[in-house]
Amino acid sequence: MTAGRRRPADRGSATLWLLAVGLVLLAGGVAGAGVGAARVGHQQARVAADLGALAGAARAADGADRACARAADLVAANGGRLVGCAVDGLDIRIRVESTVAPLPRLTMVATGAARAGPIRSG
Repeated sequence: MTAGRRRPADRGSATLWLLAVGLVLLAGGVAGAGVGAARVGHQQARVAADLGALAGAARAADGADRACARAADLVAANGGRLVGCAVDGLDIRIRVESTVAPLPRLTMVATGAARAGPIRSG
């Protein structure tokens, strides 16, 4: 090494920038996973409502109690909870809630609703 030549001071700023970019990417990934899990939970609640309404409509002729009980059984089998059931003739309308945990220590309730019955003309 020659005398009079100075080495530039290393401040370590590249390390800090890399750490900051990594943390931003990590936060974005966690947020994206949370949103995706919430959407999947909402879709599962809607599917449970659809299947429960179809099962209840098959028993609508047996009375409202039997139709709603059958709908509740199928909704529970699909991970939901029946929170509303109304039978009008051969039509059944149900509302379903499902608990979703999109992120650790964050619990949300997804809802779904469905109607099933005979086809109506006009």
